[in-house]
Amino acid sequence: MKQLLTTKQVARAIGVSEASVKRWCDKGAVPCARTAGGHRRLTLCGIIEFLRRNGHELVEPEVLGLPADTGRRECAVERCAKAFHRSLVAADEQHMRRMIYDLYLAGRTFREIMDRHLAPAVRALGECWAHGELEVFEERRAVEMALRAVYEMRCILGPVCNEAPVAIGASLEHDPYTLPTAMVEVTMRELGWRAQSVGAGLPAATIATAVRRARPKICWLSVSTFPDLARFVGDYAIVADAARGCGSAMVVGGRAMNDETRHAIRYAAYCDALGHLVAFAETIYQRSAACVDAALPDRAVS
Repeated sequence: MKQLLTTKQVARAIGVSEASVKRWCDKGAVPCARTAGGHRRLTLCGIIEFLRRNGHELVEPEVLGLPADTGRRECAVERCAKAFHRSLVAADEQHMRRMIYDLYLAGRTFREIMDRHLAPAVRALGECWAHGELEVFEERRAVEMALRAVYEMRCILGPVCNEAPVAIGASLEHDPYTLPTAMVEVTMRELGWRAQSVGAGLPAATIATAVRRARPKICWLSVSTFPDLARFVGDYAIVADAARGCGSAMVVGGRAMNDETRHAIRYAAYCDALGHLVAFAETIYQRSAACVDAALPDRAVS
């Protein structure tokens, strides 16, 4: 993802002349950097965003390291959730990546892709495993695939403005699920936040320390499981106290957040979908014009 691309590579991938790519660079339509010798270099995240805005098709996506046929087929959005599930079960990672890029290039946000397609596919995976329809290795392999896809989304988003507000999150000890908190990180970064998931299965005290050091506007906890309610409430209080001391808004979500759990704790927002998180975050911060330009040439190369 960090590899810089030449104008020749980009021209070949899109199916245009190299002169056109250079002209786009010089007009600022595509962010680029200059080498010591004055040659233009482009980032993949910049190219993807350009294609997304302007509707150009990819002719040779493989040149950019993308799956074959990316961006050259109509996305049947209503069938994608089932297709994601089939790809995860079959360990067809290239097909899943292609669907993600196709949806993104068609104008969907990563939040929408995760909320409407990837997350339902992973939930269906868990149900299949619970009913004995999948082996343990198949379920774990599929989750690792999904996690790699989320990390790839993070890379495509590129750098975030230094002036953007901070958000950090994690899951508590005895909750080892990395995927939910990773998806929250991508969602927040897509909104323009300096967001970071500090990890899964962490002791409450170390999350509290991270909060006090980062002093975020939002602190999120992904709650997929916990050993017992009393233990969870005690651990949660440690993190929430640290957040309150820093003026951070506590946001919680996850499949273990039933009515009993929610009534036992205090929080600023409860989100049972990434879309709810977006709505809450947007009430706190609207990305400024300066931060929209965060992925400019020198920032993209650094």
